[in-house]
Parts: sequence; structure tokens; C-alpha cells
Amino acid sequence: MEKLNRILITGAAGFIGFHLSKRLLEQGREVIGIDNFTDYYDPNLKEDRLAMLKPHRNFSFYKLDISDRDNIQRLFAQQKLDCVVNLAAQAGVRYSLINPQSYIDANIVGFANLLEGCRHTGVKHLVFASSSSVYGINTKMPFSVHHNVDHPISLYAATKKSNELMAHTYSYLFSLPCTGLRFFTVYGPWGRPDMALFLFTKAILEGKPISVFNDGKMRRDFTYIDDIVEGVVRIIDKIPEPDPEWNSDSPDPSSSKTPYKIFNIGNNQPLELMYFIETIEKHLGKKAIKNLMPLQAGDVPATFADIDDLSKAVGFKPGTSLDYGIEKFIEWYRDYYKINKV
Repeated sequence: MEKLNRILITGAAGFIGFHLSKRLLEQGREVIGIDNFTDYYDPNLKEDRLAMLKPHRNFSFYKLDISDRDNIQRLFAQQKLDCVVNLAAQAGVRYSLINPQSYIDANIVGFANLLEGCRHTGVKHLVFASSSSVYGINTKMPFSVHHNVDHPISLYAATKKSNELMAHTYSYLFSLPCTGLRFFTVYGPWGRPDMALFLFTKAILEGKPISVFNDGKMRRDFTYIDDIVEGVVRIIDKIPEPDPEWNSDSPDPSSSKTPYKIFNIGNNQPLELMYFIETIEKHLGKKAIKNLMPLQAGDVPATFADIDDLSKAVGFKPGTSLDYGIEKFIEWYRDYYKINKV
């Protein structure tokens, strides 16, 4: 298996991008990071993540928006990349109800620019973040990459599904090896402030109520950041090949007769939101004030990843317990915001 050494990570100052960059640098690989420092959440958090990466001699960084076609083309022409990992995106299901245009700019226009960059400069592998949200109103569990995913219920999900289709097209037309990774509810230290774990921890510590959607009956396949990173690192060197058994009479959505593959990366163990909250309460030593609310538009009641394909391809299954993961997040949160235990 060829080891890909010069790797562009988009969204390198983001939650997953930071952790992945750190891991690849520890392996001795070269990382070229880009990020546009959108104000979707506190840019100071991104600055602090980036400050931990900059001392590495194999790390270089460019403040750049993937929707900026000319500068993206220039970057690709200059860098001679082996692999691109696209983690830059406008994230969040609920925000897509408020600011849909930002999803088109980042997730559609930006992704098209990356595809063009890969196509014209001989990139050996494009790995891109998709999302469990593409499963939409599917109810057959666990969610499998072999299931049809044509019924998204948020614009965010629709843009992620679009990325999968766009990547397949470039794989077919230009033999560009592409792998899409459907992440399931990622959490952990340095996480995004708009995610439930961050919001709940902050509110509970401040004695403020938390919004608990679907009366706490939502079930999520909570996946710890280290498991996500392990999966991505293993996938980077697993360049997809055409599937010789792919049948156009009965097309499998997860592969193709082109070098294209889709994988789930999830914990394969869905847990109720109320259990998630109880675990946070346990590690904070403080009870939450719960504001029970109905299921919100764009949200799905449950996610559950079938990870058999990932396990067969790279010999890895996420397995970090929620208890351990939340403990690690809260340790980081207290340290970062200098909050002492009571």
C-alpha cells in the first residue's frame, strides 16, 4: 500500500481538521492546511487549535476559502499534493434553515473547486467528509452504505449527498480516486461550540436550562474524535479501485465500476440523548435544567452506523465508550476555560 505523504487538509483549524492534522504530523507526513476562519462559531477557538499545529516543521497554513476558485487553483498548482482531505464545510443541520446560501457556497461551489484542483494536478486520492445526515428519512437500521439515500431532510444533508454524486462523476470521467466518509455525531476535546456536548456542558455549569429535543428520546451514534481520526488516517492510504463485481442492473451506492467508495464511520452503538445528558451530569457533578422540546425541523430521531465495510477495508472499528469520551471532553473544557471543579 502506497503511503501518501503530502496531504492538503481543508478546514484544518476546525474540530476534525485540527485533530487529523495533528495525527498526520505525528506520523511524519507533510500537512498543508487551509481554513477560512468563518465566524459561524468563535474564531478564537480555531486560532488556538491552529497555534498547536504551527510549530510542526512539516505544517504549512494558508488562510483560504475553498469557494475562492482562483486562489484554490493557484494552491493546487503550487503544492503538488498526493492526497486531499476535505473537511471544510458549512456544518450544522439547524443553521441551514437560517442561512442556506452559505451551504451552497462552501459545500457545493467549494467542493467543485477542490474536484477541479484534484483533476488538473494528478492528486492520487480525494477523501471527503460526508455525513450521517444523508440517510434522511430512512428508518431501516443500522444505516448501511448499501442503502439508497435519496431523501434528505435538510439542505446540509442535501449538499453532502451532492458531494458524493459530484465525486462519483469525477471518478468516472477522470479516474479520480474518491472516498466519501459519512461521519456519525462526532464529539470530543476541542469540539465545536454549536454541538450538543459543548452547549450542554456550558449551560449546566452556568446553571442555565438546556434545550432537549424530541423529549430526550433522540438516539445518536456518538463517535469519539480519536475514532474518527483513526478511520480517516487508515482510509487515506486505501486508494479505492473499481469494484469488479459492481452491477449496473442493481447498482450498489457504496462503490462503482470507477475508483469510488463510501464508508460509514460511527460507533455502531446508538444511545439515547437522555443517557448522554446523564453522563455529562455525572462528570460535571451537577444536574441539568431540562427544557423538553419536540423534534426540530431537519433533525432525524435516530442514527445508527453499519460499519462492516469500514472494518473489512481497513481492519478498524470505533469503540471508545461515551463515558470515557465525555470525561475527556469535560477535562479539556475545564482546562481551556479555566473552570475549577467545585
